[in-house]
Amino acid sequence: MKPATWMLAAAAALLPLSAGAEVGGTKDIPVRVELHAVKSLWLSDQQFLMGDPNGKEVTIGVELRIAQGPGKRPTMILMHGSGGAGGNVAFWARHFNAMGINTVMIDGMTGRGLTGVGSKQAVLGRLNFILDIYRSMEVLARHTRVDSSKVAVMGFSRGGQAALYSSLVRFHREWNKSGVDPVAYIPFYPDCATTYRDDTETTGKPIRIFHGTPDNYNPVATCKAYVTRLRNEKRDVELTEYPNAPHGFDNPLSQSPAPAKADQSVRDCTIQEGPGGQLINAETKAAFGYTDACVRLGPLVGGNRDAAEAVLKDVTAFVSKTFALD
Repeated sequence: MKPATWMLAAAAALLPLSAGAEVGGTKDIPVRVELHAVKSLWLSDQQFLMGDPNGKEVTIGVELRIAQGPGKRPTMILMHGSGGAGGNVAFWARHFNAMGINTVMIDGMTGRGLTGVGSKQAVLGRLNFILDIYRSMEVLARHTRVDSSKVAVMGFSRGGQAALYSSLVRFHREWNKSGVDPVAYIPFYPDCATTYRDDTETTGKPIRIFHGTPDNYNPVATCKAYVTRLRNEKRDVELTEYPNAPHGFDNPLSQSPAPAKADQSVRDCTIQEGPGGQLINAETKAAFGYTDACVRLGPLVGGNRDAAEAVLKDVTAFVSKTFALD
């Protein structure tokens, strides 16, 4: 089967799993689509950690899809990974819309003149996406079709890292001026290699991490260690691990796992926040950089049907309960 045919077949196979998104159905069609220009910043991670707002001003694109249903609706924020908003983001937006949930798809790349940073991770500080999430919440806080008491955050890879650590009280106090307090955080295969100051002090809202056993882009082991630390502090956190699920396993347009040859992975790195917000390589005790020996290239990326079906069911159940959907 040709690659293009395989991808179309995979997409068609997964679409019926989305409630109301069957072929010919209309529940997944939003009643309104709005494109918002949102002011954000281009910051180094050190600037973000120190609360330094003196970064480059940028305008990011935010697509808000208003789901069918009366009155104000619950809303899911979707934050993409290093490659930009791909097929998995669009798939989840369609699925949530079919459930009667608004979606916010953030484009953190185009407004910064980027298409992706997988092969040049240092170009964009990893914590920028947290600020993008918070700034997007300002749109939701004042929108007449959004129930601002029912907003959740979901992210993938680099965006999963942002979704995960956007739960920290420290970051909310410094950067979230929207007044929106998300009811849940749903990171997919995030990078958990970095330990930040006060990173077990979360808002207390549920954190649900979804990851794959063979992921060698962002290994699940580092996230398990972080989850253990969070549980020791009595945080509401769970990690669901899927066998045979590579990085990006939920993307219905992705083929079998293949090396992303130029992509940089910190899978062998241990990084810690040091004094003054500087990120330190725990092995060398020097400032971390993507030229460090621990940085690896060529992680596997690809879809997995079994894991995609399983995570769809798991996320649907959790979100339905969290948003108290009828």
